[in-house]
Amino acid sequence: MKTFPLDARDAHGPTARLTSVLVFLTASACAQGESASQEVRADSSAVAALIGHGDDWATDFSKISVPPEEIVPGGPPKDGIPAIDEPRFETPAQAALWLEGSDPLVVVEHGGEVKAYPLAILLWHEIVNDHVGGRPIAVTFCPLCNTALVFDRRLAGRTLDFGTTGRLRHSDLLMYDRQTESWWQQAIGRAIVGELLGAELEFIPANTFAWEVVRNLHPDALVLSRATGHRRDYGRNPYVGYDDPSGSPLPRFFLAEEDPRLPAMERVVALDVGDGWAAGFSSLSDVRVVNDSVGDLSFAVVWTSGAASAVDRSQVSAGRDVGQTAVFDRRLADRILTFEWTGGAMRDRETGSGWDLAGRAVAGPLQGQRLRGLPHGNHFWFSWVVFRPNTEVWKR
Repeated sequence: MKTFPLDARDAHGPTARLTSVLVFLTASACAQGESASQEVRADSSAVAALIGHGDDWATDFSKISVPPEEIVPGGPPKDGIPAIDEPRFETPAQAALWLEGSDPLVVVEHGGEVKAYPLAILLWHEIVNDHVGGRPIAVTFCPLCNTALVFDRRLAGRTLDFGTTGRLRHSDLLMYDRQTESWWQQAIGRAIVGELLGAELEFIPANTFAWEVVRNLHPDALVLSRATGHRRDYGRNPYVGYDDPSGSPLPRFFLAEEDPRLPAMERVVALDVGDGWAAGFSSLSDVRVVNDSVGDLSFAVVWTSGAASAVDRSQVSAGRDVGQTAVFDRRLADRILTFEWTGGAMRDRETGSGWDLAGRAVAGPLQGQRLRGLPHGNHFWFSWVVFRPNTEVWKR
């Protein structure tokens, strides 16, 4: 059985939270779906447990939509894992001095600007408050769930900025906004405690790509710098072996009923459409491209190899190849395209045009056209389905 010793050099770092995951998951029950408006009455002892000892909160704990016992300390205190509030960036040439081709990065594109955020840095900070193309965004990553998600920070006429609560729910990061100190479930982008209870953040399309892909697709991208103002061993993975499929720590921690449709630690590409849609990486790696529809939305999912797991080996770049995905709206003008993987590239069957992972037609009759990217995530199966238990699982 694997153990995860606390790094003595970083007693309030992300490794510390692993020591309390067992406590949390033992107490948790399988989710029956998430309600955006339901309030749960919390007694004084439950509220006291939420507040904890030593943390100073201005949160309105009388407003809560989940059972308080589902929320537990993750190890570090409030802001013990520090968000990056004044991110600095470097050129691809500068980033290439420390990033390897397989290093995974979260890529966000808006208003003609492209920024990339290495998971090697996000492992240690989990939140970056930033702007891309003038749009205020929060780039978030929960290592325990493999959820790399990006949100618009604007809500009801004001711009929020986020920090880490030091708490978990269903093993997922709970963020808080500094304006009202409401608590937000990262996996669904919804406030579950506090003044903004039930409010939802807008998901921003983003991809997690290997560095080699990023610099080829976006040679002018700005890359988050290691000059964060904090001393961390960027590039080192403090969760060594966390997602090892032959010896995952999850059975040790996750005592709630599992959804048997996929292995708990299977990576899935997932879309928050309908009741949810997900496809396992193991199936995607065989077919490379999936064409599907949910309601009025027709979309294509593409998987390629080349991206390392950030929570496998001691160095992020040395992690085993788990692949990378992109998701696009298949509608282009007045037609719906059908995609396939052939000749080492993605092509549409209707015109034979070739497409890249940024959704751009790079060859053929449609060259110069671009597909709309769709918000999605590459979650561990257990962390996706606990919030969307009725999700549709794609099968070949």
